[in-house]
Amino acid sequence: MSLPAQLQDELDRLARQAQAGDRQALDELTVLIAPQVLRRCARVLPFTADAEDAAQEALLAIVTGLPGFAGRSRFSTWAHQVATRAAFAAYRRMRTQAERMQPVTTEPVDPLRVSVLAGARVDLVEALERLRGEHPELAEAVILRDVAGLEYAEIADELGIPIGTVKSRLNSGRSRLRTALS
Repeated sequence: MSLPAQLQDELDRLARQAQAGDRQALDELTVLIAPQVLRRCARVLPFTADAEDAAQEALLAIVTGLPGFAGRSRFSTWAHQVATRAAFAAYRRMRTQAERMQPVTTEPVDPLRVSVLAGARVDLVEALERLRGEHPELAEAVILRDVAGLEYAEIADELGIPIGTVKSRLNSGRSRLRTALS
């Protein structure tokens, strides 16, 4: 899902002004990007409260990371990537916390049936995490396309690679995920 070009232009303009120290531009920027950030987080964390917490963390990361935004891509592409990372980080924290709180039993827990994320595909998120550890370039392409919903051209721009390489990485990454999930 791509944002309209006019909105992307406005976000880019506000980001440049905010980087220059314009507080009002920063406020406008966060108001405009907040709904998209929440949607990105909700794609990983379907439980509303978890997605909202991750979105707040993502907005904070966007604001604090704005001085380092180099402008090699659209601001919205960068912000969506920050939001996706925040959602996965929140997932990892919740999983770790749930594992600590889980009573010791002799029966293994089936992650496909029991979820701390109220219905999230725990198996898929964990498979993406494994892929990220083994092949980060493949995972990044899959996450940007299938989780963040970016277009091929946006991914190519963000990663600095040709569109053909994006498609190849997506194909390989999805294939590895299918194998891991079967």
